[in-house]
Amino acid sequence: MFAEALVCLALNVYHEARDQPFIGQVAVAQVVMNRVHDDRYPDDVCEVVMQGPTYSWKPDFPVRHRCQFSWYCDGKSDKTPDQTAWEQALTIAQGVHTGNLDDFVEGATHYHATYVLPEWAESKTPVVQIGEHIFYRWD
Repeated sequence: MFAEALVCLALNVYHEARDQPFIGQVAVAQVVMNRVHDDRYPDDVCEVVMQGPTYSWKPDFPVRHRCQFSWYCDGKSDKTPDQTAWEQALTIAQGVHTGNLDDFVEGATHYHATYVLPEWAESKTPVVQIGEHIFYRWD
């Protein structure tokens, strides 16, 4: 179970933030863990990462472009060809999952890229911008 959680968390870091600075990748992992600890979200890392609507006739198949984390249901390959980035994502996932890396995003449960403005952003409290991501807390 622990190994599965690490892989899910690392996949999210890899696909959401591998082009961001190290601290930005850590922040993305922290958002997932903050959701795990928030009663409004599932209490399992993989369930948080894969959260989103599915088709009634195929409940294990997410609706394209409707997931909490866009990479999970964007229709693209989920492989991790950049070995260096994958190894770093695994290291970050382990550090955040075990609590060895502090939550410096102050409980943020949301983020988005600077070049988009999602509808939900107005209802959340901005915490910090790191690289190309803005992080928000859901008070």
